[in-house]
Amino acid sequence: MAPRRVRPSLYISVDIEADGPIPGPYSMLSLGASVAGTQDAEGFRAADPEERTFYRELRPISEEFVPEALAVSGLDRDRLGAEGAEPVRAMREFTDWVCEVGAGAQPVMCGYPAPYDWTFLYWYLIRFTGSSPFGHSGCLDMKTLYATKAGLPLRAAAKGTMPRELLSRRRHTHHALDDAIEQAELFANLMAWPGPSLP
Repeated sequence: MAPRRVRPSLYISVDIEADGPIPGPYSMLSLGASVAGTQDAEGFRAADPEERTFYRELRPISEEFVPEALAVSGLDRDRLGAEGAEPVRAMREFTDWVCEVGAGAQPVMCGYPAPYDWTFLYWYLIRFTGSSPFGHSGCLDMKTLYATKAGLPLRAAAKGTMPRELLSRRRHTHHALDDAIEQAELFANLMAWPGPSLP
């Protein structure tokens, strides 16, 4: 029996900014995404993280927010209430973009760390479009990837413990697109990294 052909994975670095800890009571205010690279049977190929990107600012979905969470992004909820994209439209546009850049591949969301961003992204996709282009499990956490390759317990893994050559030279600005691009570079470096050299 011939082996089943597996489609390549297209890794998309995603960063979101939100005004609270969970979606529903709180809102995703911005969404940035950058194509980080493709992996198939031949290996991983990094992409130019600035070449294929997506960015939207969204209208809040509730009146609740955590001031400390809102302050991280510096986004203005009043401005977004007037100018932000309706979540239905923003998530449909994002889905269309993922399908366009991921044609012929299986899209995988990656983030550092991924759980927070994935929680908001998946909830918003299901709530406002009814489906996710990533499926229910197409998510890869860069922090876990680093911990596994470095042979570290997950709680010991942090950007501050990483070899300098793995890190992007870009600043982490808490602007969703800036950070998605920065994290796409980190992801490409992690994928190419063989692990720590032996003493």
